[in-house]
Amino acid sequence: MSNLKKEEQSKRTKKRLLLQSNSNQDRLINNSKTDRFILLLNKVVLGLVVLIVMIPLLYVLLGSFLQPHILVTRGISFNPEHWTIDGYVRIFTDGTIMRGFLNSILYAGGFTLISVGFSILAGYSLSIDNLVGKKALMIFFLFTMFFNGGMIPTYLLVRELGMINTPWAVILPGAVTVWNIILARTYFKALPNELKEAARIDGASDFKIFLNIILPLAKPIIFVLALYAFIGQWNSYFNAMIYLEDRSLYPLQLIMRDILIQNEVQPGMIADQLARAEMQRIAEMIKYSSIVVASLPLLIMYPFFQKYFEKGVMVGSLK
Repeated sequence: MSNLKKEEQSKRTKKRLLLQSNSNQDRLINNSKTDRFILLLNKVVLGLVVLIVMIPLLYVLLGSFLQPHILVTRGISFNPEHWTIDGYVRIFTDGTIMRGFLNSILYAGGFTLISVGFSILAGYSLSIDNLVGKKALMIFFLFTMFFNGGMIPTYLLVRELGMINTPWAVILPGAVTVWNIILARTYFKALPNELKEAARIDGASDFKIFLNIILPLAKPIIFVLALYAFIGQWNSYFNAMIYLEDRSLYPLQLIMRDILIQNEVQPGMIADQLARAEMQRIAEMIKYSSIVVASLPLLIMYPFFQKYFEKGVMVGSLK
């Protein structure tokens, strides 16, 4: 036991010395004036970019907690006496915004499942070398990537399919994109063929190879495609504005559009006896609170998807 402890201690000492030598080498390499100037310039530029991005976000976040008259007359205030959560209370107690939030989750979730499922299946099929008609299929997909029927023919098609004023009108159109299929195909082609050949020797079918070998290795591209699809659908409101007539089916982004652009606030949010000036002040507070609530799912998702998102950018660069 004592010998094992000594060996472990020696290994730890070697690792520590190796890390120290590497850090010393890095310091020696980056010790030139040109390198230090470039690093300093990079830090300054990145700091400015962070400030440009963070200042509007902090302004909206702080504005959502300020009292309406303070926000309108004085702007942002750090005095705790001027803070309030009335905007969030009105949002979470209002049925219109919460229904829109749930609708957005339904649309984005269904859109993501369909998009990722079909993109993975099509991408894996096109990555097989001996697929019959592979070139014809790729030409067909690429043709649809550059040419489409346009908004009016698409609307007529959706209407003829009976999807007007239904959730399917928001979920199905545009769920499968050629770009995502190409990303999945590029990822699958990078996987070694020896894995599939070894599985075939063991008697595995194509379905088992895809289910038990390919899919576990495809987690990075699955998460990347899911992130792309969810964010794109979550921020979308144009299809809902065209195809939906029932306000109970509106997604959150379309409701926010009415609040932010058209300055429409539902009567249920504000008591009828309030004066018009007070209504405008509370509407201003609801705007900021709505922006924060609408951004929460994306802010929660992205830290868990970040490493896969970086891999997805590399896959796209190898296209």
